[in-house]
Amino acid sequence: MIPEDCKFTREHEWVKVEGDSATIGITHYASGRLGDIVFVELPEKGRILEQFKTFGVVESVKATSDLYAPLSGEVVEINSGLEEHPEFVNLEPYGKGWMLKIKIRDLKELDALMSPEDYRKLLSVQP
Repeated sequence: MIPEDCKFTREHEWVKVEGDSATIGITHYASGRLGDIVFVELPEKGRILEQFKTFGVVESVKATSDLYAPLSGEVVEINSGLEEHPEFVNLEPYGKGWMLKIKIRDLKELDALMSPEDYRKLLSVQP
């Protein structure tokens, strides 16, 4: 399940761009590898993210993993529903499981991300 309207990172985050804003989360593949997600730590509204730098943590019954920003920008909204329902990341990673929205600083950064086709190729070589 790889949406055609998103871009992806090698660390398995997705980003959907709408104008100068973007919605960010982790991919179906990542949530499946992590197992049942029990906690998501997200940044505060107003924080400035830098492309490919950590912005939070996701904890599952198996592991704790850092989250990496696919794009630079200011956090304008977080998915507060994940506080009570972190399982949304497993159930609907591209829907109710979205993590945050940012105001994009530089649209040119999209060039450093993978297309859905490139992401499929990456997954085909994953162990």
